[in-house]
Amino acid sequence: MNWSGLPPLNSLRAFAALAEAGSYKKAAIILSVTHAAVSQQVRALEDRLSTSLVVPDGRGIRLTKDGLALAQELNAGFSMIRSGVENIVRSGATHPVQLSTSPAFAMEWLMPRIQDFQSTHPEIPLLLNPTVKLVDLRPDGVEVAIRYRDKRRLKKPVTPVLVSDMVVITAPALIQDRTIGNPEELLDLPWLQELNYNEVAEWFAYQGVNITKPPMITQMPGNLIMQAVRRGDGITYTARAFFEEEILAGSMKVLYSDSAAGIYCIETCKGPLRQSAQTLVDWFHSQSQTCVV
Repeated sequence: MNWSGLPPLNSLRAFAALAEAGSYKKAAIILSVTHAAVSQQVRALEDRLSTSLVVPDGRGIRLTKDGLALAQELNAGFSMIRSGVENIVRSGATHPVQLSTSPAFAMEWLMPRIQDFQSTHPEIPLLLNPTVKLVDLRPDGVEVAIRYRDKRRLKKPVTPVLVSDMVVITAPALIQDRTIGNPEELLDLPWLQELNYNEVAEWFAYQGVNITKPPMITQMPGNLIMQAVRRGDGITYTARAFFEEEILAGSMKVLYSDSAAGIYCIETCKGPLRQSAQTLVDWFHSQSQTCVV
């Protein structure tokens, strides 16, 4: 299509609105512009086409023969445009919002709250993808992610959903009456570590521990770690928020704690979000007001 041969869209819209409304005043209201702006656009269109499209008729206007023909074509054209836009909006509203997050966050933080989102927004289908992989975010795929960031290594501002102390935690039965006096003593205990992560070695490094022998580490998905550590199968480094009630009840024991070191933050794909995806992001914002631990 030769786009350069078409008149400006604003002029065509102004004339189409004028033809539909029957007066400059009503057309101005439809387009949320001034009476003068509509008149100016229509005159510019007439100059571009070298023909008269409207003539005064009492307090309104009357379309000329050329004006009537153009109005009919524009009405058909704008109707097709409106239909195409509405189809995209409807498709976007029914297409599931894909959310990526770690298995541990999904199990311990999201699942106890997800019913609130579903009951508040039953019209929005949600597709949850719990994975340790860093999924690419894109408009036609996973649009929203909740990702973990270590506060001590932040390189740019983030939008937090959860800010939590990070703790080395265990079931009391695993250590019984044993007293842990320094981080080196944790080298002798079995560690549970999430797949594709290296938080055990990083934690010892932060504590200044020189590892002379490899610690006992079992790697597994984060949701399985939560179950295993509660059974007393090992110790792990995780968000205190995931175990807060059990810590207060005494059924889980904190061995070491790093204050507000863990941040679970919102990340979205580039470009404008679909309204349904934006609604999910807004819901996360509302939940973040009550979950700083």
